[in-house]
Amino acid sequence: MSEPGSHADRMARAALTWLAEPGNRAVWTLVQRVGAPAALERLLAGNLPDKWLQAAISARTAAGDARQMAEEAMSRADEVGARLVVPSDPEWPARVDALARLEIDSGSRVNRDTRPPLCFWVRGELRLGAALDRSVAIVGARASTGYGTYVTNDLAYGLAEKGWTVVSGGACGIDAAAHRAALAADGVTVSVLACGVDRPYPVLNAEMFAQIAERGLLISEWPPGAEPLRHRFLIRNRVIAAATAGTVVVEAAARSGATQTMSRVLALDRPAMVVPGPVTSAMSVGCHELLRKHPYTRLVTSVADVLEEVGRIGEYLEPPPRGRERVRDRLDEESALIMEALPRRGAVSAEEIAAEARLDLRTVLRRLSLLEAAGLVVRTESGITLARRGG
Repeated sequence: MSEPGSHADRMARAALTWLAEPGNRAVWTLVQRVGAPAALERLLAGNLPDKWLQAAISARTAAGDARQMAEEAMSRADEVGARLVVPSDPEWPARVDALARLEIDSGSRVNRDTRPPLCFWVRGELRLGAALDRSVAIVGARASTGYGTYVTNDLAYGLAEKGWTVVSGGACGIDAAAHRAALAADGVTVSVLACGVDRPYPVLNAEMFAQIAERGLLISEWPPGAEPLRHRFLIRNRVIAAATAGTVVVEAAARSGATQTMSRVLALDRPAMVVPGPVTSAMSVGCHELLRKHPYTRLVTSVADVLEEVGRIGEYLEPPPRGRERVRDRLDEESALIMEALPRRGAVSAEEIAAEARLDLRTVLRRLSLLEAAGLVVRTESGITLARRGG
């Protein structure tokens, strides 16, 4: 059995990610049991109990040699300044190992095959584990509204300013807004791709991806050259959920990748945060459904709300939002009754106040002295009146 992190181990993991889609339960389990090189040998030899996996492996081997593909991927990675990170490397993001216990109550293959990555292809100079140690994912609709973009900009910029890494998927809309706001704040952002790190998708965001590679990280489970196939985005979402301290959904339609990501966040028992939107917006239907159906989702509207959820206990406690406190707000019950008994205009006697407030005269006289000292009432020759600026 080859040593973890050895050349043979790394090449086998690269070959396995070319042969089978990441997260495959049978492949990951086999690697855990016998190691990546031996697992690769068994897959190529055939006779697997999982007939669907055997068919997929056969189709891939007909298209090329897995070991040769791994060598080519390594060469291509070198050309674009990327590297392969495996679980035995110091920079491996430990949080993703929680996917070993992830179980989704659904029969679909994407929901069943949610095991941890075998490796990551990484483009950028930052250490992967360190970049993801204090990170928050912000995800949402590609067809974002002005409202969604505004909220995303505010959240991502604020989190980056506080030293948190902003993670997203690089798509147009909410994803792109999150990445760009973090870059604008001179913060760190990580884009988790569903294709090779040498061909980030969509091409419309090519300039943004170049900035992320320079100042943050582009990461993928698929080798360089891999295409952004539709199902790969759904596979990729489990990494966004697992690698971060919590996830914020800003806008999401009724059925969307963002709500699918949140199902993984909830299953992993990570902070699942949702930004509410206008009830008339189709782009907030998914958000409102999450809040309505899942009691463990948290409504957030600000950076302070997000930090309170993901920070260490007591690290970011914020006082509850309150209106401007007035002097009257601090009055005891008897003084408050006296203030209520005073007319808005005109003067009254202490006896009239006592009758209206239903208090004895001695109590009224004592409290009036305190209210006068506080600047809330004024004594005149004609009686007692409210002070003009009495709060």
